[in-house]
Amino acid sequence: MKKLLITVILLTITQTAYARPLEHPPIPEESPQTEKIAIVTAPNPLTETAIKYILNDYPDLQLRYTFQHALNGFSVKGSLASLTKLEESNKVELVSPVQTYKTQMEDNIEIIGSDQARGLFDQGDHRLTGKGIKVGIIDTGIDYNHPDLRRSYKGGHDLVDGDKDPMESEALQTPITLHGTHVAGVIAANGRINGVAPEAEVIAYRALGPGGSGTTEQVLAAIEQAIKDKVDVLNLSLGNNVNGPDLPISLALNKAAEKGIVPVTSSGNSGPNMWTVGSPGTATKAISVGASTPTLKVPYLTIDGLTEPVRLEPMQGAQNWKLDRSYPIVFGGLGKPNELTNARGKIVLLERGELTFTEKANNANRAGAVAVVIYNNVNGSFIGNLEAEIDIPVTTISKKDGKRLKARITDNAYARTNIIEEKDLLADFSSRGPVTSTWEVKPDVVAPGVAITSTVPGGYLALQGTSMAAPHVAGASALIKQAHPDWSPDEIKAALMNTAKPLTDQKGHSYRTYEQGAGRIQVEDAIKTNSLVLPSSLQFGKFKLAEEPHTHRQYITIENVSDEQQSYAFTIPKYEQGISWDMPIFFTLIPKEKKKVAIKMNVNPKELKKKIHDGYIEMQAGSQKIRLPYLYVLEEPNYPRVMGFDFGLGDKQGTYRYEVYLPGGADEFGIALFNPDTFQFVGFLDAKRKVGKGQLKEEISFEDLPADGLYLAKVFAKKHGREDMIETTIFIVKEIVEQEKNIMQYVNE
Repeated sequence: MKKLLITVILLTITQTAYARPLEHPPIPEESPQTEKIAIVTAPNPLTETAIKYILNDYPDLQLRYTFQHALNGFSVKGSLASLTKLEESNKVELVSPVQTYKTQMEDNIEIIGSDQARGLFDQGDHRLTGKGIKVGIIDTGIDYNHPDLRRSYKGGHDLVDGDKDPMESEALQTPITLHGTHVAGVIAANGRINGVAPEAEVIAYRALGPGGSGTTEQVLAAIEQAIKDKVDVLNLSLGNNVNGPDLPISLALNKAAEKGIVPVTSSGNSGPNMWTVGSPGTATKAISVGASTPTLKVPYLTIDGLTEPVRLEPMQGAQNWKLDRSYPIVFGGLGKPNELTNARGKIVLLERGELTFTEKANNANRAGAVAVVIYNNVNGSFIGNLEAEIDIPVTTISKKDGKRLKARITDNAYARTNIIEEKDLLADFSSRGPVTSTWEVKPDVVAPGVAITSTVPGGYLALQGTSMAAPHVAGASALIKQAHPDWSPDEIKAALMNTAKPLTDQKGHSYRTYEQGAGRIQVEDAIKTNSLVLPSSLQFGKFKLAEEPHTHRQYITIENVSDEQQSYAFTIPKYEQGISWDMPIFFTLIPKEKKKVAIKMNVNPKELKKKIHDGYIEMQAGSQKIRLPYLYVLEEPNYPRVMGFDFGLGDKQGTYRYEVYLPGGADEFGIALFNPDTFQFVGFLDAKRKVGKGQLKEEISFEDLPADGLYLAKVFAKKHGREDMIETTIFIVKEIVEQEKNIMQYVNE
């Protein structure tokens, strides 16, 4: 029989693991009898006979889901032994681990132009409100009893509990969730507040459970069901931190687009550094969305000795910062009550950690503080949302800025604030691209994602994150689909990108294409566009090590979608030494006519000083200006060589297992272990040379592991002269595992 090329993706039923940060004690939870779930994929659709053939030798494997739309394959549940044998059989091509997906946490509607869009056509049945358009929301469920969502809600599925009731986790369940209801309100609230497309039909798919986490299997099952339900638009405000184009959810969204669905996903909240966009925001055919700011009044804080003021990021759920004079400022440690005895009437600087943001804020409020500033305990800035409203301002800053402030705080230190109005800036937390391996421009567009008020169970709340930006684009896609029902997902994506507004920072400098894509969406312009250009972003080849001059050619298709003849002329991009362009000459198109043209980039590597080159190719389409973001990578760029490390018990008895993602492979790879107290080198957990790109997964026997205990692990990968490293702590507890195995064996006997 012809060999079946399939992939098995393993998922542990239990959720805790042995590898944990130091502040979490390890909890052994996998016995040799632990069951697993496997997602099996094949290059072609599998018949029932083919599935029976695959499972014939493994009678304990139970079929769970069959995928024929989102993926070609199925999922099964069974013993470790059977799944391991299936993995090792000649029916298996490779094994890829399941990822955990998490939620990414009113002039925003006016900014993107959806209000204006509603008045473009005749009123009544022709008014653009999303009427008749089905929008699927894969999230934590929604509160379909909310008065602003009752009209929009048209059913759904719960892939967590396995029923057709996608109700958001309610107050009696812990932990509660509100994320999906908030996302649904941005798209289609229709009551006290209005979403972007208030009359769109919302189909809810609860794939993320209490706490806002879900598995690859649950999200895949939701995409599968959404394809069956023939939704028009699909919103996924979720993601992980793996910047790779080949994870199953990304591939499934590409398939959904091929089935006629417009897939919209958040890019992630891990900015502002490059390469932070995560799956499924890396999916080629999806519209990946970053976050911009609506009109905000942002406080800047300064004290004597600071050369530059510190920008404060307001935390949602707190009062607006309105301090209009100087206030004394003190350092309050982690925000515990005994650290806040001197806080009355003062601004309190706190360090992130141990307590929740809400606990820190409440402790400071009870101590009489007038405002709270929380600085990060790791490098970079961060955002946060309070669990309940609080009566004083609460803001966040980076670790670097926190240390700057702390160093200037004396017994008589005073802080002054200056309020600056900001609009249409790229949110600091918004994840940046490009995508590793494919070097695609991501995100594709940005939309408001800061201080977004929307529905939550029992009321309304302002939240922030790219999770809030994505549903703006999903709602906009519904309006475009209503106006142009014959447009494909690629054409709707092109309309949004072709007409987006490129943003600049406060100093007037343009953001890079891999930070904002085409720019902030403009719904009215997208609906009224007279032309569509596909693809809507360009990649001029992967890295090239050759030193000889070379030419990259990209083809685009231009369609005149208006009722009048249009003329087209290209502008040569801004001059850059070592790069020249051959652009199409002036031409015209009659209504509904298409034309395919070539854009050539000529490169002389010896004259280039950078490895990554990006910008916009501009064309005049009648009275309309269209910009296409482009990216060119000369050599192996500076993406992180290693990401997504995880460590825990293995699938086979007496083993531990690690998983790590290597976006471009590695010339050298290793996991070095150190004593966390003395930093003395203990040995290598593993070391390899010439490792291929993608997910790396290995099992290590107990005999090859060091003694039980806590270790500092430095996971490193080197490729083309660049080395990157992840530092984490891992806990090894072989003795407890062996005791548990002996107990289970005794019970079974």
